[in-house]
Formats: sequence, structure tokens, C-alpha cells
Amino acid sequence: MKTNHVGTKPLPKWFDGQHYSDGATVTNPFSGESFYLDRTELSMYDFIMGCSMTFDVHQDPQLIEDFDKARDWFIKANSKAYMVLLD
Repeated sequence: MKTNHVGTKPLPKWFDGQHYSDGATVTNPFSGESFYLDRTELSMYDFIMGCSMTFDVHQDPQLIEDFDKARDWFIKANSKAYMVLLD
């Protein structure tokens, strides 16, 4: 399992997803690689994954914009985890 980092980057004001109080280890289902995410990274990761699942059913322009902002946030917050889990 790969680990993280220096600190927690705050969630942006536009974020309206679930705010977790604890972090957790997440595993990429395709590569099997795991990475520990702090509480804010985990909140954003779950938001990104939820958006991805929603896109299969509904293509809401605001959701697409928020998805793009979420990915940008995650890359800046923890680029190593992004590469392991989402790239």
C-alpha cells in the first residue's frame, strides 16, 4: 500500500458531497494498487466515483463541471494518489 503525505487540503466551497471525518485505504479495482487517502481526499474521491457512475444514466452539465473541478482538486491535493486510483 502506498501512503501519503504532508497534510490535508481543505475541500473547496463548491463541494457539496459527503464530508468524511476519517480517511481510509482505497484500492484501484483494475490494478489492485492501494493508497491511503486522508478524510478530505476520500470525500473528493467518493464524489468523483459517484459522478462517474451517474454519467452512465444522466449527463447533467453542472455535474460534469463539478466532476472536472473535483479531478483538478484531487490532482493538486495528491497527484500520486490520483495516478494510482483515478488515472
